[in-house]
Amino acid sequence: MGIYYEDLSVGLMAEYRKTITETDVVLFAGLTGDNNPMHIDEEFAAETRFGGRIIHGMLTASMLSSVIGMKLPGPGCIYMSQNLRFIKPVKIGDTVSAQATVLELYPEKQRVKLLTECYVRGVKVLEGDALVWVPARKVQA
Repeated sequence: MGIYYEDLSVGLMAEYRKTITETDVVLFAGLTGDNNPMHIDEEFAAETRFGGRIIHGMLTASMLSSVIGMKLPGPGCIYMSQNLRFIKPVKIGDTVSAQATVLELYPEKQRVKLLTECYVRGVKVLEGDALVWVPARKVQA
């Protein structure tokens, strides 16, 4: 079980870090069907403004699911919504730090609003916010 609703507080933060590999990109493309040449064709991508391949934005964003579902609030929570803004591209070999920070608590419905951000080498590449439902402790009779 993750963190119970009663144990959350504004400012609480957790992080998940992962270095993105060629395999990650190929598997994500296969899983989603997103074979945009920006992600899988170096020759094509080299001619774009990025000068090479970039990883899928949603691959970066999916790491937020790891930090939320496994760390804060963690197992048992339910993702309800996610807003995203992609700021900078992420390349194969970059280590992404996905972070979630408690912004607001809504006790009447056991919901929490989280600031969601991803960084590469200390530079923000993605920002947004999420709304999740968090289980409460069972009251013993």
